[in-house]
Amino acid sequence: MFLLFPGRHHLLTSFQHQYLEELVETRMSGSKDVNDQYINQLSSISGIVVAVTSANHSGTKRNPIPFYLRAMMIQEFSRSISVPIYVYGIDDVGILEDFASYVLKQIKHQSDGKLDLNPNNTVVVCSTPVMKMYQKLNFKILSAELINLKKQTFQAELPWQLIEKVFMYPKGLSDESIKSKIHVSTHKIWKTYHLENKVKSILADPIIGDDGDITTSRDYNSYVRQMDEIADIKYQETSPFIQPGRIGDIGCAVGSWIKLASDDDRFYESDFYGIEVTRQLYDVCIQRKHNGEFMNPNVFFAQKNAVTSLVFEKNSMNTIHTSSLTHEIESYGNRQDLMQFIKNRYDELAPNGVWINRDVIGPENGESNVLMCLSKEDGRNDDWSKEISDQQELKEYLDSLSTFSRFLRFANDFRKKENDQITYELKTISGKEYIRLQYKDAADFMLTKDYTDNWKSEMHERFCFWSIETWKEVLIQTGFKIDKDTCAYSNPWIVENRFKGKVDLFDMMLNKMEYPPTNALIIARKY
Repeated sequence: MFLLFPGRHHLLTSFQHQYLEELVETRMSGSKDVNDQYINQLSSISGIVVAVTSANHSGTKRNPIPFYLRAMMIQEFSRSISVPIYVYGIDDVGILEDFASYVLKQIKHQSDGKLDLNPNNTVVVCSTPVMKMYQKLNFKILSAELINLKKQTFQAELPWQLIEKVFMYPKGLSDESIKSKIHVSTHKIWKTYHLENKVKSILADPIIGDDGDITTSRDYNSYVRQMDEIADIKYQETSPFIQPGRIGDIGCAVGSWIKLASDDDRFYESDFYGIEVTRQLYDVCIQRKHNGEFMNPNVFFAQKNAVTSLVFEKNSMNTIHTSSLTHEIESYGNRQDLMQFIKNRYDELAPNGVWINRDVIGPENGESNVLMCLSKEDGRNDDWSKEISDQQELKEYLDSLSTFSRFLRFANDFRKKENDQITYELKTISGKEYIRLQYKDAADFMLTKDYTDNWKSEMHERFCFWSIETWKEVLIQTGFKIDKDTCAYSNPWIVENRFKGKVDLFDMMLNKMEYPPTNALIIARKY
């Protein structure tokens, strides 16, 4: 007879240890004085199978601690329990109604068929609603902390409740009100690997979501495809400024820029460090490394958020590269987050080190008013406000709208949840229709309007918050020296294929204006 103990197991409690130990000792001695509903039906317990769920996740609010440390904690936890403990990592597979069956199949597979758990040889120890999945499979449940499921009454605090208190209490693990409730195995592993500060930092992070995503509405397949398609262009533009030595790419996505840099003979002796906060993209980086796609063996990846803390040691990096990242920090975080991000990069660079930042950019005098004339001839001009939940269907619908109608949809959707929407006025002058709005808002529309495959995600992102001159001022105030090659520019392909024939801009005197810049290359050095 086995006990199955499923859970994420980021923290183990003294109650859990006492409960399992007494259960095992009671069965080993043949005593029948334990009161749980099904305990007296158990024969001698042969072992405890610990299923560590979300084993492929770490560095997220729901799963801050990596699987290997959770497994070490469980082994410490099991030292005084007199039956074998078997630990198996169960990857997250998204929403799966029959997740319990998946767990059982994984355990059987990982144990080479030696552990075929079923209702005849296993009882499940669980105090959360997950128990219902196992009850559907006819498993008996030992409810541990739980006294009454309907009333949600418990005889002891659950592990995640204690993690939240570690986060909230200034003394953390050492707080007298919770110290004794947390098992010594957790104290040991958390202290040895400095996990308390890491967990607090992750839980406090204002930008990433519960599962390590900056945005939950992004289609990562199309996002990765777009990043790979322009990887060569990005590398050719930025590579002349790379300093050999320790080279970091923050927001490295799927590692495309690092792959090209590691193939470059000039950096054969360099070490490369990719930092990616989004779990889906980080997983791809690790897989690519396992596949042997990086020529340089000294390529390392970490799932970290570079906004709230340093991701490299101070004064350690010769080159830091970022691309299409700083506007996301401004959009999903706030101005304070962006300023902290800039300071962190300065602190991480060694003397003579360089930060290479490539991103979208706003126009100069962005708060001035302009008149924008949009085509109505390149699509439909009706029903622009239709609500569509399916992403592919929404893309097809948006693609069918004229540029004018797409602007109306943009003005309706753009940063609505952030209460940061644009304002505009329709004006007719000499029989021609114009839209009066701020220059930076016009530029945001022009740069965003064609990302219809990720529309819901893009509607959160403000591209044109700073001009190149504002960027320079902020960087100089931080301590950087600005390289002469720093510039804002217009991508000729974007101008030719997305602006011309669709958008015209005029000043308030109806003088035709040049198109705004689309990108910036910023080379900031630390001396």
